[in-house]
Amino acid sequence: QVQLVESGGGLVQSGGSLRLSCATSGIIFSINAMGWYRQAPGKQRELVARISSGGTNYADFVKGRFIIARDNAKNTVYLQMNNLESEDTAVYYCHTNSYGNDYWGQGTQVTVSS
Repeated sequence: QVQLVESGGGLVQSGGSLRLSCATSGIIFSINAMGWYRQAPGKQRELVARISSGGTNYADFVKGRFIIARDNAKNTVYLQMNNLESEDTAVYYCHTNSYGNDYWGQGTQVTVSS
C-alpha cells in the first residue's frame, strides 16, 4: 500500500521559512520522481517543484526561494521554502507516480501572513 504523509506546514510571517517533509512507504522511493504541488482556495492545483534522476525543476514563481531535496535512506522528500510571500498560502501536496498510478498525500496547510 502506497502512502505519502506530509508534515511541516503552519503559519509563518511574510519573509519567513518553513520546511515541508513527505514520508513515503510502499514505493521504490530511490527510483521514483517526487513532486510538490500546491492548491490555493479557488485555484487549480499547480506544480511547485519536482525531483527525479534527471535533476530538479521549479515553477518560475518559486525559483530562488524554494529547494526540493530527497533522502533516499529515509524515503523522504523535502521542500525548503524561504522568503515566503502571502501568495504562497495554499495546501501543499506531495505526489508520485508508481507503475502508472498517481499517488497524493493528504496535504499540509501553509499560511503566510503579511
